[in-house]
Amino acid sequence: MAPAAARRSPAAPPADLALVLAADCSGSMRSEHYDLQQQGYAAAFRQKDVIRAITGGLHRTVAITYFQWSGYLLQNLSVPWTLLRSPEDVLRFAALLEKLPRQIFAGGTSPAGAIDFGRRLLTELPVAPQRRVIDVSGDGRSNNGPPPVPARDTAVAERITINGLPILHMEPDIDAYYAENVIGGPGAFVVPARDFASFAEAIHKKLILEMAGAGQTAG
Repeated sequence: MAPAAARRSPAAPPADLALVLAADCSGSMRSEHYDLQQQGYAAAFRQKDVIRAITGGLHRTVAITYFQWSGYLLQNLSVPWTLLRSPEDVLRFAALLEKLPRQIFAGGTSPAGAIDFGRRLLTELPVAPQRRVIDVSGDGRSNNGPPPVPARDTAVAERITINGLPILHMEPDIDAYYAENVIGGPGAFVVPARDFASFAEAIHKKLILEMAGAGQTAG
């Protein structure tokens, strides 16, 4: 049974964090890489310290959504806003991610499109979070649509933090590109994965860092 999709209410309840997970599904992402990426997400959300961090905040609530991205106008919302309030919620979310089918198989690489889509999702929040974060994973530079810097700067101006999870299997310096062009906002950081096999370790570290900052009010 999947976690219940979050619904908007007239008086939005508080939450510690609203987290948008944006997963690269561009043409460079082979099927075996996608599978490792999904398994990495699922494994990270099953870690006990991640579960404790998600459920141990001031409001004991994290809103989360997940989409796949490729070219500037090519995104697929895979998991709508979902509220994680208990260990059972987190484990159901992990199981959902593990079995999530790939919907995008080709296209260019547009971090700008991923950021803009994430911003739109954050306008549809069912909660009032202390922090709003877009987490962009990817294995290449922008080669489709506008450059990512203007999209990043617009999001930062709206007090949104963008973190990066670059995968280094194709471009060993893609972490430096993400640091300069993609991430931004309060407490923004890059956690590189050496390759797809180490993705679970990187996403685990990233989630702990994001949840550690969930008690900080965006400003």
